[in-house]
Amino acid sequence: MKTTEKNRPTFIHNVALVRPGESIKPGTVLINDGRIQELDGNAPEGAQMLDGKGDLLSPGLIDLHTHGIGHFLYERTPEEILAASEMLPQYGTTAALPTLYRVFDRGSLEHLPRLTAALLNAKGTRFPGFHMEGPFLALPGAGADCIPGDLALLEDLISACSGHVTAMSISPDTPNIIPVIERLVEKNIAPLITHTRATVDQTCLAIEAGARHATHFYDVFPLPAESDPGVRACGAVESLLADSRCSVDFIADGIHVHPMAIRCALAAKGFQKVLLITDSNIGAGLHEGVHETPWGFSVRVQEGRAARVADAGPKQGTLAGSALTMDAGIRNLMKWLDIPQEQIWAMGTLNVAERMGLSDLGRMATGASADLVLWNADLTARKTWVDGRLVFEEPAIS
Repeated sequence: MKTTEKNRPTFIHNVALVRPGESIKPGTVLINDGRIQELDGNAPEGAQMLDGKGDLLSPGLIDLHTHGIGHFLYERTPEEILAASEMLPQYGTTAALPTLYRVFDRGSLEHLPRLTAALLNAKGTRFPGFHMEGPFLALPGAGADCIPGDLALLEDLISACSGHVTAMSISPDTPNIIPVIERLVEKNIAPLITHTRATVDQTCLAIEAGARHATHFYDVFPLPAESDPGVRACGAVESLLADSRCSVDFIADGIHVHPMAIRCALAAKGFQKVLLITDSNIGAGLHEGVHETPWGFSVRVQEGRAARVADAGPKQGTLAGSALTMDAGIRNLMKWLDIPQEQIWAMGTLNVAERMGLSDLGRMATGASADLVLWNADLTARKTWVDGRLVFEEPAIS
C-alpha cells in the first residue's frame, strides 16, 4: 500500500473532474491536509505534481452493503476487516459499511467490540460504521436471523459496537418493528427496508416511522400473498417506488436484479434516489474458479454468473452472494442506463453519502475529504486516495 505525506500538498492537473450529479469537465484539484483545498486553481510552490493524462478523477465510491471481498469476511475476525480495507481501494472504493449478518445474538456481544476496534484502525478504505443486516427481519434470505423487534437487544448490539453503527436493515412485517425504527432514527442510524413480504399498510407505517431507504431492492422482496386469484398484490416494492421520500439501492451485476428494474426505479424516483451497492461476499474480486468459504461449502466465481454454490447437493448452483465490486457496478450502469454519466457516478458516491449521513464524502467540492480515484480509460482504478493518502497505485507495466 502506497502512502504520501499528508502535510505535503498534491496538485492533480490535466483531469476530467467528476462532480457527481452535476458535470464532468476539465479541471484541477489541490489536496492538502486530507481535504480538497481548491478546485480549478494554480499549483502552489512545493506541491507534488500529478498529471492525470486527461482521465477521469472522481470522488471515491462508497459501498453501504458489503459482507466481504476476496477471501475476507468482515464479521469473521478483526484481521479480515483490516485486510479487506487494504484490498478495496484497487476497486475505487474509498468508504464502505462492513455488513454484519450472523452475529446478532447476545452470545456474540463479546465479538463485536473486537470487530469495532479493527473498524477504527483500518488503513485503506475508511469504514464509517457497521451496517447490521438484521436481526429484526421477516424473511431469512440466505440465512439471516428473523426475530421480533427487541429494543433491549437493539441497545445491547449498538453498545457492543460503541455506537459505531451507521445502518440497520429491518422488515416492515417483523412484529414490534415500529419502536425499533423509531429508536434507530433517534440515534441517527439509517433503517433500511429489506427481506420483506410486507403489505402496503405495513410498509407505509415503516416509512412514516422513518425507514426511508430499501437495500438490495427487488432481492428478497416477494409479493404479498395473493388474496384474490388473478389480482396482482401490491406491497413493499410499489409503496417504496411511490413515496418520493424513499430511496432504493441495487446490486448492479445483472444477475441479482434485471437492469429493467433499475430503469423502472429511475423513472419513478430520478437518479438522486437510486444507489449502487455490491452486497459482495467471499469471492468478490477474485479470479474465476472455486473458492472456500467459512460456511462449510465452496463457491464458484464465474464471469456473468456471480458466486454460486460449487459443491454437489441440493443447493449446487444457487446464488451464494454477490461477486460484484463497486467499479464493476459503475461499468455495468454505464452500459445499461441512458442518462448522463455524472448522474451514474452520483449513484455510487454522492447519493450514498447523503443517504447515510456521510457529509464529508462523495463530493468533488472545496473542503470535502480528499477521497478520490483517478480512473483509467476502461474505468479501472489507477490511483486511489483516502483522506489525502495515496492508498492504491496501479503497478507499472514493465
